[in-house]
Amino acid sequence: MTTMNGEWFFYVVRCKDNSLYSGMTNNLEERVKKHNEGNGAKYTSTHKPVTLVYSERYGNSSEAKKREQEVKRWPKSKKEQLILKPSQP
Repeated sequence: MTTMNGEWFFYVVRCKDNSLYSGMTNNLEERVKKHNEGNGAKYTSTHKPVTLVYSERYGNSSEAKKREQEVKRWPKSKKEQLILKPSQP
């Protein structure tokens, strides 16, 4: 997976049932749109609508994937603390 500008994002969305889903993408706006259309991920397709609550920008997909894997192992309480911090520009 390669992008023209090299920007990748790790992101967290909040689902309608207050659960959190994290992922990575090279097009944040389009990915959230896909989640809400039911085409983003199996989990979010049954928990939509979703709202973007956090994101971090990375220079390549491997860095974003590493962060995604790290955060996915966290308990929800720790993810909630992350969301309270300002997103990276």
